[in-house]
Amino acid sequence: MKIALVQVASPDSETREDRIHRVEDILRGINGAELIVLPELWSAGYFHFDEYEALAETLTGPTVTMCSRVAKDLGVYLHLGSIIEAGDDGRLSNTSILLGPEGNVVHTYRKIHVFGYQSKEASLLTAGSSLPVAPLPFGSVAGITCYDLRFPGLWMELSERGAEIVIVPAAWPAARREHWRLLTTARALEHQIFVIACNAAGTQEGVELGGHSRVVDPAGNILAEASSDETVLMVDIDPGQVNAVRAEFPVIGDRLAAYDTLTV
Repeated sequence: MKIALVQVASPDSETREDRIHRVEDILRGINGAELIVLPELWSAGYFHFDEYEALAETLTGPTVTMCSRVAKDLGVYLHLGSIIEAGDDGRLSNTSILLGPEGNVVHTYRKIHVFGYQSKEASLLTAGSSLPVAPLPFGSVAGITCYDLRFPGLWMELSERGAEIVIVPAAWPAARREHWRLLTTARALEHQIFVIACNAAGTQEGVELGGHSRVVDPAGNILAEASSDETVLMVDIDPGQVNAVRAEFPVIGDRLAAYDTLTV
């Protein structure tokens, strides 16, 4: 299965409309991919906090509409990273969306761990409260977003729910790039899953983004890793490797059923 990770920048000087057109051109130039992945809040720009309300959109807004059209035209699965979603109740969420080859929504996830360290996200957005896993032809797929990488309990829950491939869109700063590399590898290795992690590039509001989008296999091997620049990273994976690795080294089966019953 061929995957394309589209590591793009969201410059302060570029409008959302122009960025959507630019990224559509990039997407349409990708050949042979069955799954395409974009970074977190690429159309709005994660660090453009003062514009969150103005750039909020629904699931029929400009970002989803363009990506849905491209997914259908190319006949691919397209994880559009995430958008600032405007809810019916007026609250905003950091919502990631996976589209199917018909342009239909097959998975949504609203970021649970909104970020508050040197970030206004936690004060502007509402945390999600659901953790879905979607059974798809190539495996059981889930998505988490950026800061969620740091919470092992969330990943344990995904594993318990049967996730085999976890897609991670992010806007992870360059200052903590080694954390990004360490955590993506650790999560794949400890749960024997594929981690498909697409980070943003460039600079937003003076913050340098880390790039280095990467794909880690269930044995913890780095199948591909990008540089810090804008790029499209292509990589082949074998979804059947999840079962093969788990059969060879049955870590998942050796987990205790109830750690909370252990005595002091």
